[in-house]
Amino acid sequence: MQFPINLNLVGRPVLVVGGGRIAYRKVQQLLAAGGEVTVLAPEILNDFNDLPVRQVQRAYEHGDASSFRLVITATGNVEVDQRIYDECEELGIWINSADDPARCSFTLPAAFRRGPVMVTVSTGGASPALASFLRSELEQLVGPEFAEVAAKLAAQRAQFHANGVSTEDVDWKPIIREALQEAAVECPHLLQSLTPAGATA
Repeated sequence: MQFPINLNLVGRPVLVVGGGRIAYRKVQQLLAAGGEVTVLAPEILNDFNDLPVRQVQRAYEHGDASSFRLVITATGNVEVDQRIYDECEELGIWINSADDPARCSFTLPAAFRRGPVMVTVSTGGASPALASFLRSELEQLVGPEFAEVAAKLAAQRAQFHANGVSTEDVDWKPIIREALQEAAVECPHLLQSLTPAGATA
């Protein structure tokens, strides 16, 4: 059983070992989260030249991970991944080895974003294909209008705080329902779940 968590990577150093297509996709995700990314590999795709990353074109050496908060490997080489995993475990650095759950101290969920709203699906590494399938299905339900809804609710939350009201005591359901309706969200099942018993939509 894994513990779900969202990491704040803004301004924090992240190492990606590998310079191929899988590494490229991981780097894009890390950059979107604000990470300061270094890519280390003997061969690095030219596509990386268009990304704001530091490139180190050589093989991984012992100690390379020591100055990073997070490490992701996408080398396709089990022996190399094992060495990096062992070193990160010794140093207390979180590491993910692409498509290799045995050498991961954390796994990455399938995810999509709608502004500040992030929806993730995870199988704990058991079936990334299933996680991707479920993410695709959910993407059809959670449209771009949810970014507007989140912004309105954030403003409402800030107003409560400004008035000295604890948001823990607020009944958010009618507020969320109103925000969804104002944003013209078409999600009958979701709106129904926010309707008090006995009330009509």
